[in-house]
Amino acid sequence: MAPIKAFIFDVYGTLFDVHTVKEKCEEFFPEKGEAISQSWREKQLEYFFLYQVMGKYRRFPVVTTNALHYAVKKHGEEITQEQSDALMEAYLHLTHYDEVEEVLGKLEGYQRVVFSNGTPETLHPLLENAGLTDYVDKVLSVDGIKQFKPSQDSYLYALDQLGVKREEVLFMSSNGWDISGAKNFGFQTAWINRNGLPVEELNLEPDTIYDDLNGILEWIKE
Repeated sequence: MAPIKAFIFDVYGTLFDVHTVKEKCEEFFPEKGEAISQSWREKQLEYFFLYQVMGKYRRFPVVTTNALHYAVKKHGEEITQEQSDALMEAYLHLTHYDEVEEVLGKLEGYQRVVFSNGTPETLHPLLENAGLTDYVDKVLSVDGIKQFKPSQDSYLYALDQLGVKREEVLFMSSNGWDISGAKNFGFQTAWINRNGLPVEELNLEPDTIYDDLNGILEWIKE
C-alpha cells in the first residue's frame, strides 16, 4: 500500500456525536428527545441522498432544518421558530468523541483534513467551539462543488484540494455508506464503526475497521 500523506475525516458521527442534540430535544419535547434526535439524523441523511439523486442541491443548514421539522412532526409535536433556531445552534456545539483531540495531535506533520456535507459556516464554528481548529489543516465542504457525498465528484473535489494521489489518502468515517463511496473512488479507507454495525453489502469492503479513531494511528510511518 502507498504511504499515507493525507488523513481525511468525515465530521458528523466520526469526530462529533450528532446525538448531543438529544438533550436540547428533550428539553423542548419531554420523553421524545432521543427519538426525535434519531429521526432527525435519519431524515437528514435521506434528504442528502434524495437531493443528490434528483440532481438538486440544498445547503446543509436548509437540509438539516427541514429534517428537524419532519422529525418533530413525525413524533406528533409542533416546533416554533425559536425552538428550531435553538436546535440548529446546538448543532454548532456538538460534543467531540473522547479520543479525537489526542489522535489529531499525533497526526501532526500529515495533512489533517475534514471533509463534510456540512457548509463552511457550520463546520468552522463547530471546530472552533470544540477547540479543534489548531488540529485541522484543511476544512473542505461539498458546498464547493455542490455534490453530496457519496457521489464520486465529491471525493474528486476533495482530492483536488490536497495535491496527493487517491491511494495516498486514508479516508475515515463512521458512516458505512461514506466508506463505501470513498472506497469506490479509490481512497484507502478506515471505517470507524462506533455502533458495531455490519459491513454494507456493496462489495466495497473497508481496508480497516476500528471501534474508534485510536486505531488509525497504526497507519503512521515511524
